[in-house]
Amino acid sequence: MVTVGVLALQGGFSEHLGSLRKAAAYLSSQSSTLPSFNFVEVRTPDQLAKCDALVVPGGESTTLSLVAAQSGLLEPLREFVKVSKKPTWGTCAGLIFLSEQASAAKRGGQELIGGLDVRVHRNHFGRQVESFVTDLDLPFLSQQGDGIQAAPFPAVFIRAPVVDQILTDDIGSIDNKMDTITTEVAAQASRNQTQRSKGKVEILATLPGRHASNKKAAAVAVVGADTETVSPPKGAGDIVALRQGNVFGTSFHPELTDDIRIHVWWLKQIVESCK
Repeated sequence: MVTVGVLALQGGFSEHLGSLRKAAAYLSSQSSTLPSFNFVEVRTPDQLAKCDALVVPGGESTTLSLVAAQSGLLEPLREFVKVSKKPTWGTCAGLIFLSEQASAAKRGGQELIGGLDVRVHRNHFGRQVESFVTDLDLPFLSQQGDGIQAAPFPAVFIRAPVVDQILTDDIGSIDNKMDTITTEVAAQASRNQTQRSKGKVEILATLPGRHASNKKAAAVAVVGADTETVSPPKGAGDIVALRQGNVFGTSFHPELTDDIRIHVWWLKQIVESCK
């Protein structure tokens, strides 16, 4: 039995639970050798301790941080993600919560769990009324060994963040097309060894076209004596899905669609990690 928790402090946890149950039912219909799944809401450290994996849903990231602190969950979550290194997926606000840094934060900042060596830009596309749905190519869904390209995914962006800076020089992409990524890349020499131990930051999807904000590459300004300036790759596109080791993040909301492919993919990743 694999227990998957969904952090149920605020936001779209019930939608994730519904999608996870549908994904598990689909996997069960495809194979009798996979373990069974148990899905639980997580609101306390004791509930978290029983989980093999965790979803941090979308919502309002500052509120999520405050409620986690009030619930005594901040340090147990950091232990879960960064020490025990259990599979963890953050969507939208969850991606912010799992990043090491966040820009455009509210006055006073907010506590983050970390786990992804990136800086995210909160509410990158604007207010709620500027939310949108767009077809997004997700190459990682095509890795089934049959050579068939996956159909575009209906990605729902609601006050979504994007990755605007990667805090390590250990970077890869799922389709080896680094020229499509125009995020700033800052390699901090004093932290390189620590960051590499967390694994490569793997770019899984970028958002091209009219919604992409990064129209041209620009070198990162030097910040302090320990920062090395690196020219980022050329191209256009905002990073909206990535993975580093046990941590997976998406800017958009798969749980708000009827498409369960990402939930199916992630459950498969959990099974692999438990072997």
